[in-house]
Amino acid sequence: MSQTASGAAASTSADSGAGSDGSDARSGAVGIVLVSHSAAVASAVAELARGLAGGGDLAPVRPAGGTPDGGLGTSSELITEAAKAVDGGAGVALLVDLGSAVLTVKALLAEGDELPEGARLVDAPFVEGAVAALVTASAGGDLDAVTAAASEAYAYRKE
Repeated sequence: MSQTASGAAASTSADSGAGSDGSDARSGAVGIVLVSHSAAVASAVAELARGLAGGGDLAPVRPAGGTPDGGLGTSSELITEAAKAVDGGAGVALLVDLGSAVLTVKALLAEGDELPEGARLVDAPFVEGAVAALVTASAGGDLDAVTAAASEAYAYRKE
């Protein structure tokens, strides 16, 4: 399901702050996966969200950007790995950047056994939604609250 073009390197657990077991999961916290066509974009948005969410015990967030060979595109393998790594049992919110990322996540959800139970595609702006989702998940919000907070970011005005 990977779609490739030359470009940024694919994200890996090494650049996501994963523990030695490859898991970022915090028991009881909603996990967040940021799906982008670019590993650099996904990683930067994850870093920005962590920075803006403040310190303390943050909910797990992991980028899933690019393709395994380092190209631009989306990878079902990287998305699945990231979702499993952040799954603490409270659900996983998947935020995406562009159209084919949406299609890749929808296909994984339709397959039914690739993503953790409770995984959900969130219709939200990528950057603002990631920050809102992480702040809400870190404060103990459930998957519905995380989804709502991320989606409400569409209403943020910049004028």
